[in-house]
Amino acid sequence: MELSHEDQLRLHVLMQSVQAVRIDEQNLTVYGLSAKGEAKVSLKPTVRADQYVRLVRQFLAGIALGSPRGFPVHLQRWTRMGQLREDANLEVLLMLGEPEAITALVCAPHLTDELARRAWWAAPISENARHMLRCSQVVASDLGKELAEFLIEHLAFENEPAVIVETVRLVLQAGLIDEQQRLRLWNKGKRTNIYRLGFLLAGGEPLPESVPERADYRMVCDKLADLSENPAALLLQRVLSDSGRSVLVTLESLLAKPADQDVAVLVLNTLGDYFRAVQPTHENRGDMAAIVASTQISVSACAVESYITEVLQRVPELLPEVTALLILSQVDDDVVTDIFAHTTAVGTLMRDKMAPVTEHIFKQLKVLLGSV
Repeated sequence: MELSHEDQLRLHVLMQSVQAVRIDEQNLTVYGLSAKGEAKVSLKPTVRADQYVRLVRQFLAGIALGSPRGFPVHLQRWTRMGQLREDANLEVLLMLGEPEAITALVCAPHLTDELARRAWWAAPISENARHMLRCSQVVASDLGKELAEFLIEHLAFENEPAVIVETVRLVLQAGLIDEQQRLRLWNKGKRTNIYRLGFLLAGGEPLPESVPERADYRMVCDKLADLSENPAALLLQRVLSDSGRSVLVTLESLLAKPADQDVAVLVLNTLGDYFRAVQPTHENRGDMAAIVASTQISVSACAVESYITEVLQRVPELLPEVTALLILSQVDDDVVTDIFAHTTAVGTLMRDKMAPVTEHIFKQLKVLLGSV
């Protein structure tokens, strides 16, 4: 089987001047993007449509790669993990009319904004937009805003919680959306709280919804004012401030209702990362009850890092809060590994199984919020 002579000629001419190729399989049309605009070739199949499209891709590969039969070998070498060699010819991937080739391109760590623009013309889908917004060059370009607008518009059609979280995180990068769009995304979190996890992962303090600072915040700031390089002093002031308390309240609400195990893991790791600056050198792993017990013993026996002792000397009345910081700094997905290894539960049943872990975390958050 081979292409009709007419299609071979027209495709060969098309390939001489284009920068990217897109195949509309439904309408059997090949589009080419050039500096002058868009051109197209309407195919005249001589065999079944799907077979003919495969022949078209082989023909394009023959021109672009110099090896029509080498196309499957090249496909096997592409990856979605951003592992294309830096000397790989990315431009050739745009000439194959192959969606997987575009995915390989947009995952490449050395993607440029110009190649991203061509790739977006070739395959304007949400997955590719997310990949490209992980590239700083694309984020800083005009295309970055276009991709963010597209993702926000299509966010309502996403069903996977982890995809929603990552999408929100990506569009919240500096310069991509305005404050009104940011507020609308935040408000959607009232109904679908995983939107707010995206805010936390984006590091977007202060959050749009503010919580008043703790009553003792100013007093603590005064007593710790000269400890500007002490991580415990800085973190304590942060969690007592209005912006820090907003984060704590958000973490508390997210941990109360994770949708599935993937989201639960993201929430736990995000929570632990927020307090990680004071993680003990010899922290416990995996057992939340053991983490709480050993941390309380260490603090009571003054067997803690010197910067912790320095803070406790200034604000001894905040011993429970400092202990809470140390406990929460040891939280990550390890604390639910054993639970999730024995269940595939989601929703309410999953949260019930997590309760022996989360009840300890909720208690420490309440200590910091001053609600115990």
